[in-house]
Amino acid sequence: MVSEADRIAAAQSYIDALVSHDADAVPFAPGCTRIEQGVRTGFSGNHLRRSLNRGLQFRLIAAASQPEYTVVGDEVRAVYDVVTKPRLFGRQVAARIDETFVIPADDGMIHHITAQFRPYIRRT
Repeated sequence: MVSEADRIAAAQSYIDALVSHDADAVPFAPGCTRIEQGVRTGFSGNHLRRSLNRGLQFRLIAAASQPEYTVVGDEVRAVYDVVTKPRLFGRQVAARIDETFVIPADDGMIHHITAQFRPYIRRT
């Protein structure tokens, strides 16, 4: 059995990869999928890894806040903010992310991710 702390660490490795663009350490299950705002954006563990490593959509992310985690059964929920790199007139786009990772305690790998986000403008 994989501990709750290790499953949170698996989710954190994904969030870290959003900023670092290095997803080699993210424990994706081969069949991992990701749904964002109701649309499938990840089709396998390898696809998600490639997207995080090379996807232009992730290159805009400058930072992520420390997530607030809750764990219920196989689900690890992370609520956090991301901030983008572009700035204009002392403002930049950010988003509040609410992401649920399915990480079973029997293997500790990410099998599914569901993400919802709400963009907002923040002062720099």
